Amino acid sequence: MEISVIIPVYNKEAYVERCFRQLMAQAFDSFEVIAVDDGSTDRSGEICDMMAQQDSRIRVIHTPNGGVTAARRIGLEASRGRYIMFVDSDDELLPGAMSVMHKTIEQTGADEVIATYYDQYGRLYDTGRRGWADEAGIVRDLLACRLGVCVLWGIIFRRQLLDGCMDTPREIRSGEDIMMQIKCLMKRPKVYFIDTPIYLYNMGLPNDRQLSLHIERLYDEVLRQSLQPRWEEFSDYFTLHQLKVYENFVDARQWNARRDYYDEIRPRIKSQHPLADRIAFYLPPRLSYLVVHTYKRLRVFILRARVLFVK
Repeated sequence: MEISVIIPVYNKEAYVERCFRQLMAQAFDSFEVIAVDDGSTDRSGEICDMMAQQDSRIRVIHTPNGGVTAARRIGLEASRGRYIMFVDSDDELLPGAMSVMHKTIEQTGADEVIATYYDQYGRLYDTGRRGWADEAGIVRDLLACRLGVCVLWGIIFRRQLLDGCMDTPREIRSGEDIMMQIKCLMKRPKVYFIDTPIYLYNMGLPNDRQLSLHIERLYDEVLRQSLQPRWEEFSDYFTLHQLKVYENFVDARQWNARRDYYDEIRPRIKSQHPLADRIAFYLPPRLSYLVVHTYKRLRVFILRARVLFVK
């Protein structure tokens, strides 16, 4: 078995069948699909079982809800492939994706190959990287929330690279994919970039994730531990990550976030941190909201305008 595709599934009944059908249409001979139904309360589990009855390449594991990282880990433990790919149940793998990714990782000997991807509006996400890449630069981009790079999806992994990287606490439901990739990159893997779009990412779909200071403290603790072997190299970017998350709290009008947690980063803010992020932090939260909220809405407007213009 060459490739195992692992799909964590939780309450995505409107999307999961199409996700499967796009996978089963791949022109590649040696792959399996491991779908982990993570305690879905809608018909997602039933749809997974129906698809497994139609195609023997699909295996379904039903588990009590344990979170997306645990679902991916369960899928990995059950998988048999030399290489691993992750697909979210509301996304799609584009035609020819497996063949391209398998050929590239075989030819290069990379530990992970990273492709480009489209969102549902037809926008291409491409960092411009080609060939071998410095893994430290990818870590910096992830910490700075420059997410034009694929995180887990749109990537093929040599399965050994994933050892010890799938232990993020179940309470962390947002950014857990970034955490997992950073854990991989801290091993200094050989990373290779290609310019082929292989993935369709449905951006901004509704979910029940909510900002919580308790969860963000936990996330920061795990992230700090993960970065510890190279802390001097990434500490300033860890602070930038915290500034970016603080802006999310401001945008959600959780005014007390700075007083209750983020004031502690003040001594670590430096002139090399982006000016816009420093301004957003130093302004009183309600004034900062006007800046942050306007910026975020403007980005959405520009994206939609580009899509309409292209059409």
